[in-house]
Amino acid sequence: MSDPKREELQVKAKKAILVSVVSPSNHVDKSQALDELKGLVETAGVQVVGTLVQNREHPHPATCLGKGKLTELQQMVDHLNAELIIFDNNLSPSQGRNIEEETGTVIVDRSELILDIFATHAKTYEAKLQVELAQLLYFRPRLKRLWTHLERIEGGVGAGRGPGEKQLETDRRLLDRRVAELKRKLTEVERRRERTVSNRFQNLTVSLVGYTNAGKSTLMNALTGADVYIADQLFATLDTRTRRWQLPHWGEILLSDTVGFVRDLPHHLVASFKSTLEEARQADLLLHVVDSSNPEVEHHIKTVNKVLDEIGIDHENAILVFNKTDKIEDRSKLDVLRLKYDNGISVSAVSGEGLERLSQAVIDRLASGYVIVEIETPVGNGKLLSQLEDHSVIISREYSSDNSRVTLQARMAKRFLPILKICEDTELRIEGEEYPVPQETAPEETIPKV
Repeated sequence: MSDPKREELQVKAKKAILVSVVSPSNHVDKSQALDELKGLVETAGVQVVGTLVQNREHPHPATCLGKGKLTELQQMVDHLNAELIIFDNNLSPSQGRNIEEETGTVIVDRSELILDIFATHAKTYEAKLQVELAQLLYFRPRLKRLWTHLERIEGGVGAGRGPGEKQLETDRRLLDRRVAELKRKLTEVERRRERTVSNRFQNLTVSLVGYTNAGKSTLMNALTGADVYIADQLFATLDTRTRRWQLPHWGEILLSDTVGFVRDLPHHLVASFKSTLEEARQADLLLHVVDSSNPEVEHHIKTVNKVLDEIGIDHENAILVFNKTDKIEDRSKLDVLRLKYDNGISVSAVSGEGLERLSQAVIDRLASGYVIVEIETPVGNGKLLSQLEDHSVIISREYSSDNSRVTLQARMAKRFLPILKICEDTELRIEGEEYPVPQETAPEETIPKV
């Protein structure tokens, strides 16, 4: 079901011309229009032999480029012996077909390039399912041009007669069947992940999110001592990894690293990686990591916030982490960022600068969800005492003179208060005020243990 021409000309290690159509209203510097695309093709292993940028308010509906630039592109292909033309824009099926006919060269748009990179980096069963689903959904409307070399299968009655439909229709039916199968498998994976994440209810969780190659994996290694794979390339990490992070004078929490984002991330890819992003959705706090040395840092921040909003994650529940400060030559740029984003923490995951401040900022944010409780109860109230041992940090413990009652002071997450087994002979106070005794309590088996 793949294109024979594309099997013969794979993206990896081929000569390519990079093309971008930039709208003047986007205020993008023409010299920087292809910077991110160059990073993507470098990750994909492509050899760049030429670039072409055109300023147009709107891409040409038929060929994306104007007639003059299309002719110039054809001449570049002939002169440079290019085997690929890679667009920084997302092309419609008809645009891709028209440009391919005009240039006689394989056309790859931004979405297809990103999908190719994801397919190369997908290692786990879940990631491979997600990437295959995104690829099939991307190529479905493009099947027409992939199968134009095939004739209609003859239909009718008698020996040697076919089903009376085009190969395109047969292939589309097989594709839809595979898409349904992949969605079913991913639903099962998603349910397992949701159960895994929900079982961590008793643990505080923090997720790293951010633009690709912002240094999330390096920061995770620095904070947790984990040996997470890192590389100076886009989308080095596709699978979510969770490690234990010991916060000083606080305790242990879970830290998760997630897939990075880029602008114009293919919609099908975002949908396919929904289960992978479940960690970020369920997290108590997000660390939005940005590459502060990148000239497009503010654009990266907006892009990540936009993607988070699209997948239903509150980007306000985040601490902004300005990473890679060791790469900034002009420190005044960092001062400007700090003034604009007053909740930002400057760090260098490589040198360790600012990591203590980051840890304290995380503690302060997490502490807002905690209270100090004082509970006086009979020593025989084993269920309540067991809950306090499981779900809180005991600060002090005092017994009455006859040892029949005990008073405990503990630090506890607010979300555990409604499930405490409070009876009439028990007093619970929060910051000097009595807490109302719950009329109903959760069944014992539903209460998680730490």
